[in-house]
Amino acid sequence: MNAVLPRFLKSTYRKEPLISVLITMGAIDALIGGLNDSWSLFAFGLGTTGIALAFKLWRFQQRRSLPEEPVVQHYLPSRSSSAPLPMLSISKKKPPL
Repeated sequence: MNAVLPRFLKSTYRKEPLISVLITMGAIDALIGGLNDSWSLFAFGLGTTGIALAFKLWRFQQRRSLPEEPVVQHYLPSRSSSAPLPMLSISKKKPPL
């Protein structure tokens, strides 16, 4: 079995689980209805799949129409949030032994 297909299915189910479940249910209903000559189940399955695909396309169109703002990454802050360290001075006295 091709290794790309299971990875694609997992990522699709993670991104939009409700739509993926509706598509799977509709496809299975249509398959069972078509094989058993139950045309009402076949039509219900096709309708469910069609509505789920239309909803997915509608959400994709909405997501794509939003303007993308450029992401600016600052690796360092413009100024430090902590106070500056005090200056160190060397003591001119010799430490006791």
